[in-house]
Amino acid sequence: MDAAADRPPSDPRRTAATLEGVQYTVRVKPGSRRGPLVETTDDGLVVHVKERAVDGAANDGVVRALAAHFGVAPRDVTILRGHAARVKRVEVDE
Repeated sequence: MDAAADRPPSDPRRTAATLEGVQYTVRVKPGSRRGPLVETTDDGLVVHVKERAVDGAANDGVVRALAAHFGVAPRDVTILRGHAARVKRVEVDE
């Protein structure tokens, strides 16, 4: 019998836990009319932001949207990878 079959399914949004917080893989939709909005999908988190991807404005919108979603201060949300990409790796300090 497969040991993986006995485990409950993991939360797809939470991809890693560190001593400081939790890391998530996030797909960003800049320039969205729906933003700011954080959706939970089977593949992870999708963040819709109104800001366009110009001069880091969308990244600032992502940080603010995730901070509001998780109920933390924006300083507790850090983009680790993907500053110039739509798929980002972020850490939320809890």
